[in-house]
Amino acid sequence: MSQHTQALTEFLAGLRYEQIPDAVLARTEDLFLDWFGSALASAGSHPIPLFERYAERMGPAEGRARILVNGRSSSAYFAALVNAASSHLVEQDDLHNSSVLHPATVVFPAALAAAQVLGKSGRELLVASVAGYEAGIRIGEFLGRSHYRIFHTTATVGTLAAAVAVGKLMDFDQQQFTHLLGSAGTQAAGLWEFLRDAADSKQLHTAKAAADGLLAAYLTADGLTGAQDILEGEQGLAAGMSSDADPSRLSERLGSRWALAETSFKFHASCRHTHPAADALLALMQREGLTAEDIASVTTRVHQGAIDVLGRVSVPQTVHQAKFSMGTVLGLIAVHGKAQLTEFRDLALIDPAVAAFREKVSMVLNPEVDGAYPARWLGRVEVTTTDGRALHGAIDEPKGDPGNTLSRAELEDKFRRLLQFSGARSADEASALIEKVWRLRDTDDLSGLA
Repeated sequence: MSQHTQALTEFLAGLRYEQIPDAVLARTEDLFLDWFGSALASAGSHPIPLFERYAERMGPAEGRARILVNGRSSSAYFAALVNAASSHLVEQDDLHNSSVLHPATVVFPAALAAAQVLGKSGRELLVASVAGYEAGIRIGEFLGRSHYRIFHTTATVGTLAAAVAVGKLMDFDQQQFTHLLGSAGTQAAGLWEFLRDAADSKQLHTAKAAADGLLAAYLTADGLTGAQDILEGEQGLAAGMSSDADPSRLSERLGSRWALAETSFKFHASCRHTHPAADALLALMQREGLTAEDIASVTTRVHQGAIDVLGRVSVPQTVHQAKFSMGTVLGLIAVHGKAQLTEFRDLALIDPAVAAFREKVSMVLNPEVDGAYPARWLGRVEVTTTDGRALHGAIDEPKGDPGNTLSRAELEDKFRRLLQFSGARSADEASALIEKVWRLRDTDDLSGLA
């Protein structure tokens, strides 16, 4: 086992509630509420009912874990599976910039389901979630930019992050965490090719990551062994899935740098790669008093990762694919002033003004933006107006980034909007859930958190 993997597993085994700063615990609660809303917002939307039916056919008739979108009880495995699928559909779940990982959609489904079954407290859930975030983010950074070009990091690394969270709930020691990473890592999978076909694989990615991570933890607890150097070994993750892996990222400032606190919230209901340009365009239009009709063209100056992901979508065929179309997102921003869930559902595919604006938008690789990525996601746009002016817009921190974050009041408002969108819970039920999340540290029984 390498020294960096050993340092990581020793940190995970030794992590205690008392070591975690209050600000990090509060941020974990914020992220949990944000994830909860994302999961409930997809109730009834394709393809989530497919996952629900699979859980009903293959899972137990009842159990101690809860499937959020339908309120049914099930085993930890199937609750994690459905909850992870549902929380990655509406593109409102969090993102950590430098790892390009969506931690919430894989960590929280596995951790909550296992905590409910194991009878754990809110404090234990928070510690487990912090462990999952810290491990997942560092492993994502370790695998680097080359990994993300082909592999959906939230699917691959997410399997290990989910496993770590459940392993922490089971109070694994250093050796168990090593075996756990081995068993989770050998299951890591998820490819970006689905975007070309508007396929439903993105939800399958997170569903399997959370469920397979939980599977690895339960089997490790019973004595299943795993590869001892799955991350850095000659036939391990980096060898097969990366050309720029940096092992030092696995152990960087463990216990002093809390990577969880660097995680961003999503403001627009689209792929995070569209957000910097969307914010830059919106700010420019407001500054110059422009309407969509005043704009002849928009050139977005982007990083290579945005081209790799968004470049696969030209004319979107589904609402979900529209969220990966830079032109569609900027069209909604320009024409309607926002790109939230209702705009995507009601306008993204059918509004001729949005479609017309989409054709005005292009992406160009920019050295400054690409050099800053993935640590910073810069927004740069160049607009040519119909009267011939050349205008520039720039933002350095998209809305939701740690330096431009959402307050608890804004998170509560977002949570209510997400639940209202799907009708999964009433306004009063939404308020009750918010209060439960803010009291997680004092909660001994998580069975009512559903």
